[in-house]
Amino acid sequence: MHPPIRLPMLLWTLLAVASGPMAAAELPFSVAEAKLQALPVEQIVDGLIEAVNQSTVSAQTAGRVEDIMVDVNDFVPQGAPIIRLRNIEQRAGLDQAQASLREAQARVQEAEAEYNRIRRVYDRQLVSKAQMDSATAAYDAAKARLEAAQAGVAQARESLGYTTINAPYSGIVLQRHVQLGETVQPGKPLMTGFSLDELRVVANIPQRSIVAVRHYKQARVLPPNGGAAIVADKLTFFPYADPQSNVFKVRVYLPKKTQGLYPGMFAKTIFRVGEENRLVIPRAGLVQRGEVSGVYVAAGDKVSLRQVRPGRGEGGMVEILAGLEVGERIALEPISAGSYLKEQQQTAEK
Repeated sequence: MHPPIRLPMLLWTLLAVASGPMAAAELPFSVAEAKLQALPVEQIVDGLIEAVNQSTVSAQTAGRVEDIMVDVNDFVPQGAPIIRLRNIEQRAGLDQAQASLREAQARVQEAEAEYNRIRRVYDRQLVSKAQMDSATAAYDAAKARLEAAQAGVAQARESLGYTTINAPYSGIVLQRHVQLGETVQPGKPLMTGFSLDELRVVANIPQRSIVAVRHYKQARVLPPNGGAAIVADKLTFFPYADPQSNVFKVRVYLPKKTQGLYPGMFAKTIFRVGEENRLVIPRAGLVQRGEVSGVYVAAGDKVSLRQVRPGRGEGGMVEILAGLEVGERIALEPISAGSYLKEQQQTAEK
């Protein structure tokens, strides 16, 4: 009788592995575990979109309205003329100021020549110091008059510029306050408009949530026409609550030149008010079949397709509200996992 054959321990180990379930590394696709991750707790409130820049352009000089280039609801680019006043008086003032400037320039040249002549004679001690002082004073006075004339020209040119009113920024005309042919005085409102380049949302936060909203200072705005949420640039808080409704107003500033939003529209605003652990998986592992969501779950060498209820996404992860447990492995390559499951089913049928 032969003694029993004793296999080396390493060989027994290899046989045990070969006869056991297939390891995760042997699956023809990559997998990841469902895990808990801290996600923000958010509160959604309604908000009203308004323009950051809204102003009324007023007249800075007197005159009669000669031309109105834009009207209500027109879009106006920055710097474009919107109203022109009759400028005959201002243009005449500029012509007069320029004539005074030319006269002052001639006076300076004359006084400078006289000063230089007296200076040469004075250096040879042929004239008295009183004459030298007189020539110096005349030259200084001429230069002072020249500076005054130059300032007069600048003022007259500025006054003439006031007769053409330009848009302070790109925007839309809301209201026109004057009519063609109307005479206006300085300070008279001409047009009111707002800019679309900078927008914000004004939202009302209940007093029970205001402490958390102030703490996190994070908000997103959902466009009324759909699309991805817009992350706010900054938040500003009113320092007091409304005595009637006990809510706090918060201004949510949107990035510059945000498209698709206009003042007066309602928009839902999402504020962060805390955080809590939620079950998440990589977004790549989520399978969508019409309105049904699912994942390929790997248990040993077996794969099954399971329906899940996804929640919100955060970065490359998506929250799973139902259908999975912590630690379960899901396929990150749904197409490969689906092919593997089909082969698995065909093998089982044979």
